[in-house]
Order: sequence, then structure tokens, then C-alpha cells
Amino acid sequence: MPNQPEKPLEQVVTETGRYPVGAFLFVQECLGVAADKVHGPMSPEERAVAQWVAHHALNPEELRARWDKGDLPPDIRRTIDQIGGPQRLNRHISGQQLCWAIRDVALERWGLMARGVLARWNITRTEDIGAIIFALVDNGWLQKQPTDSITDFHGVFSFDEAFDQAYRIEES
Repeated sequence: MPNQPEKPLEQVVTETGRYPVGAFLFVQECLGVAADKVHGPMSPEERAVAQWVAHHALNPEELRARWDKGDLPPDIRRTIDQIGGPQRLNRHISGQQLCWAIRDVALERWGLMARGVLARWNITRTEDIGAIIFALVDNGWLQKQPTDSITDFHGVFSFDEAFDQAYRIEES
């Protein structure tokens, strides 16, 4: 059975009890940014297939099995073949890649206030990012690879160094 969110995001937030909904939404937004940085932006064809896959709630293994059996609509099969197979749709990123993308997006968006904004959401260490991600995984909002672990988020960087000492105002 495909993974479906088991409960509304607001319930996940309430049960997690430490991070507000804004923190969850920001981390989810940064997943896409990180995937684009690592894998490049999706082509319109990849986006169309990804939307079809999401609509049918298929996980990567199910998509691969249906592709192997020839059990996909002809236009979806043709598009997957053109982009290089179902593995090209795997836009997995590591915990470390996500942490750095969150840092970059926060600095771009909020500059010197980035650390303060994240702190208002109780995100003060990279481990907090992992806690949010794994709350989403545990409740069917995200999928993980067998090699993914909460420890992937441990000590990726120091918030002192990443936000306060590393921020530079670009001169025009």
C-alpha cells in the first residue's frame, strides 16, 4: 500500500510538541530547494510524471515495479523512458544536504535575522531539522531510504558558525 500521510500536519505538529507549523512548512519548502541544488531543476516532463506518481501515491519501488512490468499508462511510460528510467525521478537528498540548504535559504531570506527566526521555531541545532524530518517520515508525509538515519542530522554544523560568523553582506 502506498504511503499516505496518516494524520493532518497540524496533528503531527501538536504531537511533536516542540516545533510550530511554520517550522515544518519551512523545512518542507527547503527539501525542494535542496533537491534542485543536488539534482538540478526538474524538467517539465519530470514534473508531469512526478505529479502523476504523487496523484497515484506510488513510492519509488512501486513505480519501478510497475515500469518493469509494463503496467503504466503509455504516455507516462514513454516519458519515463525518455528521461532515462524511473531512477531519474529519485531526487533523494541526504540529511547533511538538507541542513546546508536550510542554512542557505534562511540566510538569503532573513540575513542576519536568520538564526533568530529559526530559534523562534525552536530550531537551534541541526538535530532539530532531523527531528522535524523524521516526524514527517514517521507519519507518512515523507519517505526515507533504508540508509537514512536521524544521526545524519547530528552536528552537521554549529549554528554560531553557520549563521553568525559565516554571514557576509555582499558589496555592490
